Amino acid sequence: MNYRKLGRSDIEVSEISLGSWLTYSGGVGREQAEACVQAAFDAGINFIDTANVYGRGAAESLLGEVLAGRERSSYVLATKVFFPMSDTDRGLSAAQIHKQIDASLQRLRTDYVDLYQCHRYDDQTPLEETMAALTEVVRSGKARHIGFSEWPVEKVEESLAIPGVARWVSSQPQYSMLWRKPEAELIPLCEREGISQIVWSPLAQGVLTGKYRPGEPPPADSRAASDSMSGFIDRLIEPRVLEAVERLRPVADAAGLTMAQLALAWVLRQENVASAIVGASRPEQVHANASASGIVLDDETLAAIDEALGDVIVR
Repeated sequence: MNYRKLGRSDIEVSEISLGSWLTYSGGVGREQAEACVQAAFDAGINFIDTANVYGRGAAESLLGEVLAGRERSSYVLATKVFFPMSDTDRGLSAAQIHKQIDASLQRLRTDYVDLYQCHRYDDQTPLEETMAALTEVVRSGKARHIGFSEWPVEKVEESLAIPGVARWVSSQPQYSMLWRKPEAELIPLCEREGISQIVWSPLAQGVLTGKYRPGEPPPADSRAASDSMSGFIDRLIEPRVLEAVERLRPVADAAGLTMAQLALAWVLRQENVASAIVGASRPEQVHANASASGIVLDDETLAAIDEALGDVIVR
């Protein structure tokens, strides 16, 4: 496993990280989750990403149980705040940030998180209030650093201009061979400001592994076939997208890689990406994804990827 610096922080994170969005918020049982976390550590993964809203605290609670007893300095732990936790608890007001960090720490059974991320932008709260509250969380020692996810670029720029507040070290966008929107404005801004990308859905919810075939029903054990985990995958399993992904098979074969390795190595070719977050419901998936670390794609392979995907790429 290779490691990369997280922005201008002193944290080094594994190129592949373990996420918990759909899997550990209810889609996967305790024993499976514990086996996946163990597999992650065995593979050299040191970075675990979660959020308070995943299962309304369920993912954090499960990780708190699974990580209990491990040396806290042996892993990098990230969580998030913004989405509703109740009818009245949501957003990035100072009151919510302080309330939710305390609740997250309690569920995670730790005194601090390494990275506290704003899950989305809150246009109902003054930006200065949000940044001041995040700065207080850092100064109190409850979070080492802060990050944002899917913020409008102009709001990131505004936040960077506020004096005396904590600096972002990370951005968490959707990014994959199919979804390239961050390349236009976000990544150039972050490169200038010393902010790393921690990307979610680098495998396009499993579509880029090739497990979904055009004209065939999804595998019974796949995310698309799961009532609890399939809510966001419909647009990714449209026939034209699956047909384009099929054209990646000979590209992966020519490079001597699996489809998943190809997709993850593609994301990691971008120097501004510190880590690619992958979900896993089985330990073997963790090891398979971790094996993508360190793979370098040549120019010929990169060109073949673009040609195969053609107009299904979202830029």
